[in-house]
Amino acid sequence: MRASVLIAPGVIELQERPTPRPARDEVLVRVSSVGVCGSDAHYFRHGRIGEYVVESPLILGHEAAGRIVAVGSEVDGERIGQRVSIEPQHPDPTSEESRSGRHNLCPHMKFYATPPVDGALCEFVTIQSSFAHRIPDSISNDAAALFEPLSVGIAAVRKAGVVAGAHVLIAGAGPVGLVTLQVARAFGATRVVVSDPDPSRRTAATRFGAHEVLDPLTADVRALRVDAFIDASGAPRAVVDGMHAVRPAGTVVLVGMGADELSMPVSLLQTRELVLTGVFRYANTWPTARELVEAGSVDLDSMVTHRFTLDQVADALAADRIEGSIKAVVDVAGR
Repeated sequence: MRASVLIAPGVIELQERPTPRPARDEVLVRVSSVGVCGSDAHYFRHGRIGEYVVESPLILGHEAAGRIVAVGSEVDGERIGQRVSIEPQHPDPTSEESRSGRHNLCPHMKFYATPPVDGALCEFVTIQSSFAHRIPDSISNDAAALFEPLSVGIAAVRKAGVVAGAHVLIAGAGPVGLVTLQVARAFGATRVVVSDPDPSRRTAATRFGAHEVLDPLTADVRALRVDAFIDASGAPRAVVDGMHAVRPAGTVVLVGMGADELSMPVSLLQTRELVLTGVFRYANTWPTARELVEAGSVDLDSMVTHRFTLDQVADALAADRIEGSIKAVVDVAGR
């Protein structure tokens, strides 16, 4: 099979690799579409994210969809031919976290495109059969690939406790902020405010349903009064300002990966009895993602602003620097 391989920071090479074989509980998927994540771009430019270092050639990409073409010995052969969205996780099913329904926190996790585990920017991948989620023909390949970032938004909104009539503040109108905005509205939020210093991103937030948009460099974010604040920016100032905007007994959810440490308004957390939590990937979100997209409550196709082929992956990894870019997708089949 053909595979796009990160050889060194800034160096992508199209290689021939052996087609993987599915283990007894796995399926083999012919990849159709792969979304480009900010983490992919970071590995491409810097060769590492925190403690995860690219020390050998690595296939990037963890937002993927495709069609099952072979199955392991323990998987029903009727699954061959199914179109699927891939949940790119391989947890240890015996870990305490997995057995409690929080497989995203499994300490033995093998996650696509997290060194040294290869990702999906190639023609074929294997995944445990329960993590290959069937999708209807009404959902496009690109949208199915973007179930992965959508799942981050679903996990964040669940953690925020968003219910009908809720007021929500979201910092950051990148891809995760935009899907979180759409999920918050789908969960019944009647006021969703999105804060971002980039005018084009604020325009995108309005297009995807934000009730209000703010420039945090000029607006008084702290003067807002919301039930929940979800940070999708990772910016220290945005995190602290967002906390000040939350009503007593409200919830703060940190999604964006920014500084490892920052000063926190501890007295505010105590006196308002705020709940502060984080989101790390997702668990049990794909069925909800499918329902939201199929019902038209979340629009993933309109988030795709640039498309590339497998031999253009280096360009795809730089697409986030194009003015007005929201999401780049690699069409692995080269349609």
